Amino acid sequence: MYDDKIFEIIPSLINEKKVKIVLFVIDGLGGINRSGKTELEMANTPNMDKIAKVSSLGMIIPVLPGITPGSGPAHLSLFGYNPLKWEIGRGVLSALGVDLELKKGDVAARGNFATIDKKGLLLDRRAGRIPDEECVRLCEKLNSSIKEMDGIKISFYPEKEHRFVLLLKGKKLSPYISDTDPQKTEVQPLKAKPLKKEAASTARVINALVEKVLKVLHDEPKANSILLRGFSSVPDIPPFSSTFKLKACAIAEYPMYRGLARLLGMVVMRKPASSEDIISLLKENYENYDFFYIHFKKADSYGEDGNFEEKVKAIEKADHIAGEIFNLAPDVLVITGDHSTPSELKSHSWHPVPLLLYSETARMDGFEKFCEMNARCGSLGIFLSVYLMPLILAHAGKLQKFGA
Repeated sequence: MYDDKIFEIIPSLINEKKVKIVLFVIDGLGGINRSGKTELEMANTPNMDKIAKVSSLGMIIPVLPGITPGSGPAHLSLFGYNPLKWEIGRGVLSALGVDLELKKGDVAARGNFATIDKKGLLLDRRAGRIPDEECVRLCEKLNSSIKEMDGIKISFYPEKEHRFVLLLKGKKLSPYISDTDPQKTEVQPLKAKPLKKEAASTARVINALVEKVLKVLHDEPKANSILLRGFSSVPDIPPFSSTFKLKACAIAEYPMYRGLARLLGMVVMRKPASSEDIISLLKENYENYDFFYIHFKKADSYGEDGNFEEKVKAIEKADHIAGEIFNLAPDVLVITGDHSTPSELKSHSWHPVPLLLYSETARMDGFEKFCEMNARCGSLGIFLSVYLMPLILAHAGKLQKFGA
């Protein structure tokens, strides 16, 4: 279980030692092996296997045993924040990820363009993963037709592929609204419901908005509907850099992860265009920061699509990045995922995530391959992700002794 007392004492133990720490997150890394090997076990990963031989391995649980995490709470845990205490909605993360300026009282939601049939049943929750330029066109179409409802200013912003951000600005808005995304097909989208009494008027606006959107998009061949989730407003959360006394930066392509890093006060680098660009950004900024968060998305995307072979290939691309990071000789290198996304399940799952931790003080487990099977037997054991940051700081030589 969570014990926040550790995070009350850690700031007093952190010293001024200069270090280089890299947290490399391969999104959705973990898999299950009911049909043979997992994607990580199947992948050709010579670099991560080489690093594994001189590292400690283990498994991390993003939230609690049996709880399937969203990307937001899973990443908060990795960064040392109790996700049960600091619950941040997906809407805020996505909005910050596309560089929107949010003020107190604004409500943001993450949206999917989706496909429905003539009966209103969902055929595709992602509208065939339409390309980015199509998402831009659709948002422009909605913004030209819908500007305000009941005194609430309404704006749509493209995020990535089928994803967009809905931003509401006005008086007496509330984020305590249920999702309209049923998370499955062959059913109708849900109606937004108030989760608290003060959210009733905002929920009514959302439901009226969805009806108007359906009329605007009725002639679209794929994206003829929308799904909304993660209604949220900006929370008060302590900055990462001051909490752990590290000058931190983030290298991530997808808006949500850029948004979370920005919310925590990390410096967010420009969007990388490729794996090679990720490496270039790291090398260009390596002397300027202590802590680097690097995010690699595609393993998760292919896992959600149920595409085992492509997830394997994505992990192999990530392996190249891991090798380049290791060549920079950081004081601590952690390679893990935010959560598991087994292609057999086509979704996030509750399964623990394999973890590799390299430093000069790490016990060398000596495993020949970085994978779930070996990670289960590693010296780090299985623990909650939220305790990873204290381990990283300890292995970096950043924590003084506690007590006499």
